[in-house]
Amino acid sequence: QVQLVESGGGLVQPGGSLRLSCAASGSIFSINDMGWYRQAPGKERELVATITSAGSTNYVDFVKGRFTISRDNAVNTIYLQMNSLKPEDTAVYYCNAVIAAFSHILQSRVYWGQGTQVTVSS
Repeated sequence: QVQLVESGGGLVQPGGSLRLSCAASGSIFSINDMGWYRQAPGKERELVATITSAGSTNYVDFVKGRFTISRDNAVNTIYLQMNSLKPEDTAVYYCNAVIAAFSHILQSRVYWGQGTQVTVSS
């Protein structure tokens, strides 16, 4: 079974930094687009950043200049470097990926990680 596992969340003071990781594992044939989403309590899940298989990135306005998404295809992992964190960045962060498994290589599916909590507070 293909799965995504996030790590790196935690408690940090305003202005601090965290680096999130998302590792894909299982019988993977290929990984296409990947991205990060977040969801604060009582709010809708929202897009944070995306990265294509070729390394092209996109960011939502509220994280531009502060967050950086990157990808290491050798280990099927993406990262989210978060700097200058604000209290409003507090949320559960989820990894997302479009993956083709060996069991069905001609049909890619969307996979989600379990989420990792990021709390920004003094």
